[in-house]
Amino acid sequence: MIIKNFKEIKKIRIASNLAAKVLEMIEKYIKPGITTEELDNICNFYIVKKQKAIPACLKYKGFPKSICISINDTVCHGIPKKEKIKNGDIINIDVTILKNGFYSDTSKMFLVGKQNNLNKLLCNITQQSLYLSIYKIKPGIKLNIIGNTIEKFIKFKKKFSIVKKYCGHGIGINFHELPQILHFKNNNINNIILKKGMIFTIEPIINLGKNKVFTLKDGWTVKTKDKSLSAQYEHTILVTSNGCEIMTLRKDEFIPKIIINK
Repeated sequence: MIIKNFKEIKKIRIASNLAAKVLEMIEKYIKPGITTEELDNICNFYIVKKQKAIPACLKYKGFPKSICISINDTVCHGIPKKEKIKNGDIINIDVTILKNGFYSDTSKMFLVGKQNNLNKLLCNITQQSLYLSIYKIKPGIKLNIIGNTIEKFIKFKKKFSIVKKYCGHGIGINFHELPQILHFKNNNINNIILKKGMIFTIEPIINLGKNKVFTLKDGWTVKTKDKSLSAQYEHTILVTSNGCEIMTLRKDEFIPKIIINK
């Protein structure tokens, strides 16, 4: 994993702040009747015209839109289209910003209208699994503690499962850098020791059902095989001298931006 210097960290911090602001900005527009394509257009305008940045998903390996919007049983990489949002939907919006040559990546869930308790629980558990893993991060620990922590938490939650096909990643001058950040127990894979200056994403995906998924013919949209709901939260994380910094922290979150983990 590439260790970033002070100047690189500063630039990634700028991109991260912009990415978080996109998710804060778009929330007021997420209402029944609006299409995911309209939400994408709003985000594109905000990123390009207001933030003077680049929506990194647009044209990335052929992806046709500026952000990913995944609704209900869509696991990830949902392509914005003319599909209208409905009351009761759960929606993930995934934003990646490129600014001054550096990337940052983040996503969160939005709950539309009245929700049942299971929908709320799915989103809450997914976010909690992310937070629990973040609280473990500090120099000197093995990278695989992230996945081990998430699996230990989720395995005691009946009906829920971790999607193992997708993972977090290093990030910086490239959208995706090594290593892969696995969200399940992986003692014999990710033995990298974390060091100050490392930056990567953690982005667990949890299903309200089995973890089997498949990709639609569009080559992007990933769905749950059993049609169960799916949720994901993601942050870009910096390893500091005594813990970590949540670089993409939003104003709506009740967790410290700087975590000291002695």
